[in-house]
Amino acid sequence: MTSIPTHFNKTRIAPTPSGFLHVGNILSFAVTAGLARKHGAKILLRIDDLDRARVNREYLTDIFDTLRFLEIPWDEGPQDADDFETRFSQIHRMHLYNEALDQLAAGGFVFACTCSRKQMSEIGSCTCSDKQIPLNNPEASWRLCTNNAATLQVKSYNGKIIRTQLPAEMENFVVKKKDGFPAYQLTSVIDDLFYGVDLIVRGEDLWASTLAQIQLAAVLDKQDSNDIVFYHHPLLLEKDGKKLSKSAGSTSIRYLRQEGKSAEDVFMLISDLCSLPEKAGNWQELGASILRKLS
Repeated sequence: MTSIPTHFNKTRIAPTPSGFLHVGNILSFAVTAGLARKHGAKILLRIDDLDRARVNREYLTDIFDTLRFLEIPWDEGPQDADDFETRFSQIHRMHLYNEALDQLAAGGFVFACTCSRKQMSEIGSCTCSDKQIPLNNPEASWRLCTNNAATLQVKSYNGKIIRTQLPAEMENFVVKKKDGFPAYQLTSVIDDLFYGVDLIVRGEDLWASTLAQIQLAAVLDKQDSNDIVFYHHPLLLEKDGKKLSKSAGSTSIRYLRQEGKSAEDVFMLISDLCSLPEKAGNWQELGASILRKLS
């Protein structure tokens, strides 16, 4: 076991403007902000907007409205939707993503895939690696050639080094989509390294993504990624035990505000959903309570 660093340089909150922010997002943001303030780290607001079919200006504006309503801080990044689109959209970093994709192609680390979602669901895995499909095929995505036997190391916030393998669900994961845009796993790696993030806080549902990104960073020979520490927190669940989603309108902060709820009401609701022994009235109290519960 290694010791937990007493200081981090930067962490981030990274919402996607594909739905209104909900209480599950706020839980993650509060934990992130709490750890940032505890360890002297700056908070970057990094908005992932390359899922162009789902990005919506109303959802983008909601991010800023919600953060300010709940007084959740950030130190770097856009101040409003216009500032984001002008200076911080991922579109402005396409050259970095394309450089990484070119590196993967030049090294022979990717193969073209023309499988449809229906084919993937029926077959269970992609077999395109044996077909030698040209990478410039306009109907193809790019998949990383993964070695699932490789040992991956995750630096966990609790001081442990977790050694494990890439899960089957991430075998040959997509790094470039059929629409030509880089996929989430690649943009997340490149963005975190570009901004100097060394503490990543995310839900435990993204554990497989963490492993995929560690493997991708290793293939790209991004040595700085070895210094990143990860904190995976439990999720807020719906009554049926499923993960809260942005389609669950009644849990969105926008809906709660329309119902007349105050910021304090929102944090108390999250406290109840987390079964916390003490009720939190702001992000500081919520983050501190969650961290005590998980320690």
